[in-house]
Amino acid sequence: MAMNEADTRANLIDPKLVAAGWGVVDNSFIRRELICPGQIMAGGKRSNPVPCDYVLVYKGRKLAAIEAKKESLPYSEGVRQAKDYAQRLQCRIAYATNGQAIYQIDRLTGEEKLVDEYLSPQTLWDLTFKQPDDKPEAAFTTAWREAFSAIPFETKGDWTPRYYQENAINNALEAIAQGKQRILLTLATGTGKTCIGFQMAWKLFQTRWSLTAQKDINLAKKRPRILFLADRNILANQAFNDFGAFENNNPGALVRISPAEIRKSGSVPKNGSVFFTIFQTLVCGPNTQLVEGSEDEENGKTIPDANPYHQQYPANFFDLIIIDECHRGGANDESAWRDILDYFAPAVQLGLTATPKRTDNADTYSYFGEPVYSYTLKEGINDGFLTPFKVLPIVGTMDEYTYLPGDGLVVKGELEPGRLYKESDFNRIITIPKREERRVHYWMDRFNPHEKTLVFCATQAHAGIVRDFINQYAVKKGWTTNSDYCVRVTANDGLAGENDLKTFCDNEKTIPTILTTSRKLSTGVDARNVRNIVLMRPCNNMIEFKQIIGRGTRTYDGKDYFTLYDFVKAHHNFADEAWDGEPIPNEACPECGKTPCECEDTGEGTGEPEACKVCEQKPCNCEKTEPEACQLCASRPCVCEKLEIELSDGRARQIKHISSAMYWSAEGKPITAKEFLERMFADLPKFFKDEDQLRAIWSDPTTREKLLEDLAEAGYDDEKLDSMKELIDAQDSDVYDVLAYVAYTAETSTRSERVQRAKPLIKSAFTHYKQHEFIDFILDKYVAEGVKELAANKMRSLIELKYNTISDAAVELGSTATIRETFIGFQQYLYSE
Repeated sequence: MAMNEADTRANLIDPKLVAAGWGVVDNSFIRRELICPGQIMAGGKRSNPVPCDYVLVYKGRKLAAIEAKKESLPYSEGVRQAKDYAQRLQCRIAYATNGQAIYQIDRLTGEEKLVDEYLSPQTLWDLTFKQPDDKPEAAFTTAWREAFSAIPFETKGDWTPRYYQENAINNALEAIAQGKQRILLTLATGTGKTCIGFQMAWKLFQTRWSLTAQKDINLAKKRPRILFLADRNILANQAFNDFGAFENNNPGALVRISPAEIRKSGSVPKNGSVFFTIFQTLVCGPNTQLVEGSEDEENGKTIPDANPYHQQYPANFFDLIIIDECHRGGANDESAWRDILDYFAPAVQLGLTATPKRTDNADTYSYFGEPVYSYTLKEGINDGFLTPFKVLPIVGTMDEYTYLPGDGLVVKGELEPGRLYKESDFNRIITIPKREERRVHYWMDRFNPHEKTLVFCATQAHAGIVRDFINQYAVKKGWTTNSDYCVRVTANDGLAGENDLKTFCDNEKTIPTILTTSRKLSTGVDARNVRNIVLMRPCNNMIEFKQIIGRGTRTYDGKDYFTLYDFVKAHHNFADEAWDGEPIPNEACPECGKTPCECEDTGEGTGEPEACKVCEQKPCNCEKTEPEACQLCASRPCVCEKLEIELSDGRARQIKHISSAMYWSAEGKPITAKEFLERMFADLPKFFKDEDQLRAIWSDPTTREKLLEDLAEAGYDDEKLDSMKELIDAQDSDVYDVLAYVAYTAETSTRSERVQRAKPLIKSAFTHYKQHEFIDFILDKYVAEGVKELAANKMRSLIELKYNTISDAAVELGSTATIRETFIGFQQYLYSE
């Protein structure tokens, strides 16, 4: 008798693995792994999870993936899956087997062949780390690789690394084992870069790796000193908390460097193992005047001190420096922060960034080199580790404005009649309060007032105005009486704003519910339950746009998606080819053939910048003076000329907005409703061949549920299908009408109309008045709530709602089998022609 897959595994595959030494040789393991849970769908469902039948682990590293099929199927049915699993897990070897045949795939050489047995643990280890062209590997690389692999992850309770996190950790540690000094990891916002940095630091700490022992593991005597460097206090503080495990067995191992503590003690702290600070602190010195937590400190607007704090450390003091969000200045040639990295040049420097290479962050890639691992937003959403999103582009009648005399009262400034003011001018050059108020009312009328929301505004002043409009409208709506329902968090809000942000990030707290900001919250907000992001200022910088999207992509129980309300056409960024995907590869220099260029400093077309003609240095070391603040408004740039107009009542009433939903595509980009409809039209024939078959499937709750599950896996979940009703102007119809309309342009009916047509047929088929009462009760629920009320799993709750107990229903309607036949049987008439 043919064996099923479970029997095939137990009787045929497992014994062969054991014979090869797996699970027998020390430190070898046979595991089953859910590589990723699958994209989050409406109702908490998941589409296309990726489970791997076998993962072969040796010395802490995953070396091979196996896809098993039952004995009666050819092994070839598992080849595609085996390759996919091995690619995700970074295994060189993949196997597909039905228990009898073993098909081995070498992803490095491309060789594929049938083999008699599985490779042993040591053989597979040696093959995995074999050097190209059989070149000898440095002894220290081999030694450190095995040392790092022998240290288990610090699991901190039930934490286990996701597959991409493990890949990133292994690749970065491999680069360190090879002696590389500059390392870059590119992973989407919300994927756990700080956690990756922690696990790397943990392994280095436990193995006693250091610069001294980098090329000779026998010198590994002392613990490494590690610096975590950020550009926002909140990021440094979050990392300090995330690294807490270091304190368990090594009290005092963690040190937070701050100007106040340095001034209090009189010197920079040196007793510790892992140090946390922001760039701006290290640029400061004893003579720097700034307020901690202020805009000056975090925006790095202070002039570097003649005796900066970082130079009070020896240049080789730190063994490893982790630079968080490294694209935001640390590797920028023109940044004063680069001085810190250059000063600590002996240290191994690990850059963490969420942004693939673009022209506006090319310095980062030139400094660190190509990333040793990348994981994109699209991958994160499709794998189910990040939350998908809906985009609502909103077009208003006052997205642009031309002032005409008589429009209203000019409160401040002198407007130019006939001048066109565009989106980028609003709330910077010109302010129209009524316009902002209408925008606030528009999105607040469409969101859940209890959902955590971030609102991005043009300036700090604009964020204050919007905050006030939100609180006023929330009170008017009766949603709250708490004045902190919405608060502003900007650089000028200082420590009070930081405390509000901390409370907002606490998922157990409901107040504040909404934060307004200008730029401060585009990063560093680890609030997992953000459900709405509102863009009320232009965002043309792709790096910042990705970071803003990342504020909502973190997963949370019950969070199926988040919504982006876009007033400023930021959704056009999705059309940019660089919206997602792999980093743009560097082009090799035509002269030396290296990436980045290693030519002599000629500045003659090699891709290297020319030396400054004034100071003759590269990068330029000329002193750069900041523009002075305006003497009247004390702002830089000056906002004295800001215009303000109070519109006349007639003009104010003309401010209107319209929006249209966008949908998440399999390619990782939002698409318009029209594009979604076209894709749906092309895909539906895969599920039913004609309208008669659709009707037959839909008439039976069992086959209907199976169809809905298959549609959800293909990207057409309940939420999307329901939203299509509005698109085809059939809000009160059945989902059946959506499918029939899209596939066959069939005329739609409301649920009420469908019931009225079906009742004569139902009553002729079910003649007892007790059945009529039961069926009418269910149909009333169907009209009110939709087709989900007809699902087989709803039958019990509906019976109990009407009759209290199943026993009471049986007295009225007959046996449970009879009740089930009635519940299922009448539905065919609901969908008959």
